[in-house]
Amino acid sequence: MKIYKNPIPTVDAIIHRNSSILLVKRRRDPYKNCFALPGGFVNEGETIEEAIIREVYEETSLEVYPIDILGVYSDPKRDPRGHMLTVVFIVLIVKGNPSAGDDAQEISWIPINKINEIEIAFDHKLLIEDFLKWKKKGGTYWTNKRR
Repeated sequence: MKIYKNPIPTVDAIIHRNSSILLVKRRRDPYKNCFALPGGFVNEGETIEEAIIREVYEETSLEVYPIDILGVYSDPKRDPRGHMLTVVFIVLIVKGNPSAGDDAQEISWIPINKINEIEIAFDHKLLIEDFLKWKKKGGTYWTNKRR
């Protein structure tokens, strides 16, 4: 029997309000104490849409609704734990007040013009840059899209 080493599916969420993005400060390594988009692993038997709704709720206490897919990011080096493939959703807040939960030690609305002043985990700075392009032009983005 052949054993396959496939990428692990994950999801991340862009939650924006006015000119800020909601980020979580990671409680654990990798990137402990760095900010990241809310997200995590897709569980077995779960759709990616279910996963993003669950992950955002676990980390922020917010109920969200996915409105679009920003893109898919699959650089094998994007996560030091191994090859992770993420589907990035743009979501709307349906209900709730943000409060940190699960592996988030805090959550903050970070003004987009301050993003370069904080430490951001993984490739999430790229994801945020692509979101800003999406806001202006639409489109779909991925790891190596010509920029």
